[in-house]
Amino acid sequence: MLLREIEVFRTVMTSGTASKAAKLMGVSQPAISQALGRLEQHAGIALFLRVRGRLQPTPAAQALLIEVDRCFVGLDVIEHRLRSLRQFTGGRLNVASLPALGVGFLPRVLRNMKLLAEQRTVSLQIMSSREVRERLLSGQCDLGLMADEVSTIGLEHSIFSRLDGVIAIPASHSLSCKPVIKPQDLNGQAFIALNPEDTSRRQLQSVLDKHSVVPSVVIETPYSVSVCELVQQGVGLGLVSPVTALDYAQRGIVLRPFSEQVVFTGILAFPAGTQLTAFMQTFISAMRTQLATDMSQLTALMS
Repeated sequence: MLLREIEVFRTVMTSGTASKAAKLMGVSQPAISQALGRLEQHAGIALFLRVRGRLQPTPAAQALLIEVDRCFVGLDVIEHRLRSLRQFTGGRLNVASLPALGVGFLPRVLRNMKLLAEQRTVSLQIMSSREVRERLLSGQCDLGLMADEVSTIGLEHSIFSRLDGVIAIPASHSLSCKPVIKPQDLNGQAFIALNPEDTSRRQLQSVLDKHSVVPSVVIETPYSVSVCELVQQGVGLGLVSPVTALDYAQRGIVLRPFSEQVVFTGILAFPAGTQLTAFMQTFISAMRTQLATDMSQLTALMS
């Protein structure tokens, strides 16, 4: 395998010219040309046309670049892991989470852990559930929290949480005085909904259809965090994850139980074949303890 020649090829393709590639790689332009020649000879196809002294990529070169980039992404992941191991001799945990659990909940978990004393470092990245899944599959994170609408094929996984959604209401809204919100209460109300593909949104729609209730959906958004922010601004009502709701319980919105069950499910996932380290087990135990604490606190606030 002509690894050096493939690296030269990729640099030429991404930089645009042989002269730029030579500067980036710290070699002469003839050395770049010779490396490309060896690669073409090895492949038995022309990768570049020489037009007025310039290299013009052929369709074969464009197709090859796609495969080369895939390989280099894998190498980048390996290099990232090696840097992590070199830098953090006490251990590093890479965590990716959807916003519902990553914005407020995981910081509360980490607040109670003795990371500095144990020479531990946690990388906490907040992203969509689909992006969490991609990171897990590519080995870019050790542990992920995601919603149940994404596929878990190829991952080790279990249910982390199954929690009933709550209704978030602007403090000045007439429904804020009710102890429990029923489907009929939502009829005609300005409503902030999660995206149609969201599992809890589909559950809610079934409940509303059953009771012939039609709220006035003014905004759709993918995250409970966004729903809460919009409720806080007085835009409308919304059904949200109770974990996220706790972050807003004393920030200008009122939280009330919903009479019908609409479940928010959180999935705890790992790359296939993961062996849990002692620190990972400690972290997961801390998450479960914090979840129980949060739900007790939320119940007290709503009552």
